[in-house]
Amino acid sequence: MEACHGHGKEKESQDLPRVLLFKPPPDFHLFGDECFSSNKFKFLKAWESPLPLDQFLKTHAQSVEAILSSGGAPVTAETLRLMPAVRLVMTTSAGLNHVDIAECRRRGITVANAGNVFSEDVADLAVGLLIDLLRNISASDRFVKQWLRPRQAAEGDCYSLGIGSK
Repeated sequence: MEACHGHGKEKESQDLPRVLLFKPPPDFHLFGDECFSSNKFKFLKAWESPLPLDQFLKTHAQSVEAILSSGGAPVTAETLRLMPAVRLVMTTSAGLNHVDIAECRRRGITVANAGNVFSEDVADLAVGLLIDLLRNISASDRFVKQWLRPRQAAEGDCYSLGIGSK
């Protein structure tokens, strides 16, 4: 989070390492615009530019030292050739199939990704959804809510509901 909040010694914007973002990483909107204001990095946000991507890269690519990719924009050899100063490609996804690893290796560019940091959470969600589907939990919930909606319980009435299994 330090990169988001930018603690430390103040530097002139033109002296800061430039980090290219093709599009905003997922869920970064939760942190607001402050995540892209830092006194440690100068973020070049391609999605905010009125220029087409190729024109944006021709204008700004020479000074880019790092790329933060969210997986939606491929980091190809052609893109990397426009950025002679790039030393790091970081992706917020587990996979690297959108990054030209061979070109990065050839140029000595470090490549990092999220790895399996989300694997357990995704597996937990998948098992939960499977249980929901097999036991009709969501469908039963919708049925009960729809059944109760038109009826107004009289004061003091007590209802006991049970939706058995097949």
